[in-house]
Amino acid sequence: MIRKLFVNLKFVFMNDKIERVKKIVKKKMICPGHNIDHVMRVYSLAITLAENEKIDKEILQLATLLHDIGSDLELADESGKTDHAVESARIAKNILQKIGVSNKKIKHIQNCILSHRYKNKHKPETLEAKLLFDADKLDAIGAIGIARSYVWIGKNNAFIYKKVDDLEKYAKQNLSGKVGGRIQDKSKHSPQIEFETKLKFLPENMHTKKGKEIAIERLKFYKDFLDRLENEIIGKK
Repeated sequence: MIRKLFVNLKFVFMNDKIERVKKIVKKKMICPGHNIDHVMRVYSLAITLAENEKIDKEILQLATLLHDIGSDLELADESGKTDHAVESARIAKNILQKIGVSNKKIKHIQNCILSHRYKNKHKPETLEAKLLFDADKLDAIGAIGIARSYVWIGKNNAFIYKKVDDLEKYAKQNLSGKVGGRIQDKSKHSPQIEFETKLKFLPENMHTKKGKEIAIERLKFYKDFLDRLENEIIGKK
């Protein structure tokens, strides 16, 4: 009876932390591509990928909710030097301390957040970090990936359709020097270029079996859309 009561209280406290963090994230994140909707999609995907896995669920939940909370700081920095993963980890620490998360868990959560980004030096090491990474990348492809791409185009006055013959040259000019690097002038970019320089490599970079399976299916949907779009633009359909 006492054990059951302890388990129930632990669940209540954990759920309270989750709900408090959700409210903070919803209030702070307003960018259409990286708002609470994106966060909750990644949250749901991470939980789905974690089914039958032995993980610390609280760490996964909190890391997922806070993984992009520093996005606005990166968007506001025209120099391109700000990394939202680094900023999110920093901001997350302050939030987690205030709601009573242990220092050990905070460090783990920060590591998950730091390594969720595709374009930095931090690589996921724990299962929780790998689940967050995979769930976040899956939100960039499939039907939702297409929708987010065109929200991004509108926001940055980029191209609906644009291909480049020399990707290496383009990367040197606009991707911080390498294919898959950070975009410097967003108005020169397009979903077609993003597909060739990043998205098509996502399945092979997934860390979980289930994540890879979903990525393959979603990427095919995204590619089929791009092919259809190109045919319509050049007058084939």
